[in-house]
Amino acid sequence: MDKIQIIAIIAVAFFIGLIARFIVKGKLRTEYSIIWGLMGIIFLVFSLWRRSLDLLAEFFGVYYAPSLIFIFFFFMIFIFLIHLSVVNSKQHEQIKKLAQEIALLKERSSNGSCKV
Repeated sequence: MDKIQIIAIIAVAFFIGLIARFIVKGKLRTEYSIIWGLMGIIFLVFSLWRRSLDLLAEFFGVYYAPSLIFIFFFFMIFIFLIHLSVVNSKQHEQIKKLAQEIALLKERSSNGSCKV
């Protein structure tokens, strides 16, 4: 095993441990922890089996194998940003609806027809 391979395995173990700690402390939602866990497993596979990256690069026609990692992560970040935009849009609509409902309730309570 090369020195860089050992460093990569240690970094992946630290990454997976960090994700597990965030899950236990409730700082990371389950849906996101699955994504980050899969990323850690993919890193681990590439760290343990170095030839896998070369085989994938050859399959996809990429001449410089490490650039395949950047292409993969660019794609994953793009998909993740789209997902976060959808979640943000839904939350924006929910906040707007809640603000309107609170305004209606305040209006009713100020007219004396309903006590909140």
